[in-house]
Amino acid sequence: MTLAPPDNDVLWARALVKTHQGTPALRGVSLGVREGEVLAVSGPRGCGKSTLLDCLSGLTPADEGEIWFNSSPVHTLGRAARERLRRERFGYVGPEAQLVPELTARENVALPLLLAGAPRKEATSAAAEWLERLDVADCARRRPADLRQEQRQRIAVARALAHRPTVLFADEPTAPLHREAQEQVLRILVTASRSHRITLVLATHDPGVARFADRIATMADGRVSIPGRARDVLAAAAGAGAREEEAHQCSPTSV
Repeated sequence: MTLAPPDNDVLWARALVKTHQGTPALRGVSLGVREGEVLAVSGPRGCGKSTLLDCLSGLTPADEGEIWFNSSPVHTLGRAARERLRRERFGYVGPEAQLVPELTARENVALPLLLAGAPRKEATSAAAEWLERLDVADCARRRPADLRQEQRQRIAVARALAHRPTVLFADEPTAPLHREAQEQVLRILVTASRSHRITLVLATHDPGVARFADRIATMADGRVSIPGRARDVLAAAAGAGAREEEAHQCSPTSV
């Protein structure tokens, strides 16, 4: 029997399996993402977070399982249809900026809008607005090779937000930034998602990043937990860490 996705889930996945060169990356992952929420997928490096985001976004087909976007199947789409879905309805920002080197910062941010058919004036205006929000307006005419890593990452975030996607996938989006800049960029991401009703799926190994989410789903060894409220998940993790530290301090040591 095929289960129907819940009405309030903008993304819904069931029993996803994915292997990389024979190594399991996803082991039957099922997950629902509610419309307009910020969901953090948290876990150590190598646990399958990036693979999960790649499958949910249609970048990489799962070997087994189902993925639904707004109650329409993604897992049955061909490559061209998945590319159109990513271009028109999804946004993505990863740990590296991956800007088009031949384009200026403003042209990079405007590119998704132009590809979606927006008039050039409208695309350029939106690009300028998002560069301003990310504090890189002074980089508008410069190309990626002339910019610092932090500036390039801010521009990548602006590009991901400029066309107001339905879902934004963010895979360790602030990894190249120092702590103060991380806080600023994350607040912009979360504020934009709430004000524009953009669903944000955020993969991170950092509890300081995960605390910005509404809910957290914890991954380990290719499996994912049922998402819980961020404050509850973080409190439980902190309590477990404290108990482990106390047990370590109390354990006898051999000489």
